[in-house]
Amino acid sequence: MKARKIVDRILANVLITIMGIMVLNVLWQVFSRYVLNSPSSFTDELARYLMIWVGVLGAAYVSGKNGHVAITVLPDRASEKTQKQLQQIVRGVVLLFCFFGLVVGGSKLVYITYLLEQYSPALRLPLALVYLVIPLSGLVIIYYKISDILKKT
Repeated sequence: MKARKIVDRILANVLITIMGIMVLNVLWQVFSRYVLNSPSSFTDELARYLMIWVGVLGAAYVSGKNGHVAITVLPDRASEKTQKQLQQIVRGVVLLFCFFGLVVGGSKLVYITYLLEQYSPALRLPLALVYLVIPLSGLVIIYYKISDILKKT
């Protein structure tokens, strides 16, 4: 599982970097608004897009750590063998959802947004870059779930 640890480390570092940029961005917004009396025009939009990336990539990271919310009433009452079977079924369902919902659907969203040449108002950033986090996170979650399915435990 060395590759998984590398993916974990990369994803954690990306999330830390995004959070650091977001903190600096918000600090600049507060400083420019209250000290300089001239609020920055791009900081609200940048904070919003960084929050989207942190939320979606963070969900992928938590999925890899198997830290997501789960209802365990049924599995807790089942035998150990049944619990493992239920875990595999849940992993398969999550994998399918991520493939069709996040990778396929997200890729279509990115492609359409790219074709329509949509840009953010303040940063003039292509919105396709903002939406790119959706299929990217879907691929990361798929990697994690395939890794979990193939794990011998």
